[in-house]
Amino acid sequence: MTENLVVCSKCGTINRLAPSRPAIDAKCGKCKAKVFAGHPEDVAAEIFDRQIARSTIPVLVDVWAPWCGPCRMMAPAYQAAARELEPQVRLIKLNSDVEQAVASRLGIQGIPTMILFHEGREVARTSGAMSATQIVQWVRDRLPMVAA
Repeated sequence: MTENLVVCSKCGTINRLAPSRPAIDAKCGKCKAKVFAGHPEDVAAEIFDRQIARSTIPVLVDVWAPWCGPCRMMAPAYQAAARELEPQVRLIKLNSDVEQAVASRLGIQGIPTMILFHEGREVARTSGAMSATQIVQWVRDRLPMVAA
């Protein structure tokens, strides 16, 4: 089994995770933050781009905005899904108000929208609020390698 590359959501450092060590316990080599904290970080454009381009594990992005009621309703479910899916999938958030250029590049027309990336490519997307169970099942249906 080869090592995984995982981007720190706090500082953007690319971390190599050896398969012989539990990924859930990994800390960033630069900022020492937990690589998988069970809490999706709201990322800036630069870290978003690095997550998509450099992570070897799938990345699930929740595109949201603070004024969006369904987005705020889904936030606890998205966090619960992170606790279940990590370290097999990286979950991050992108504030479409703050990162308008990225949201435009992604073709976001409604929020909340979740986009699943793997190996630098979009695998799937869906719009509308979901429960944690629905989020986890949606990801697993699209990525068979993500074990239950």
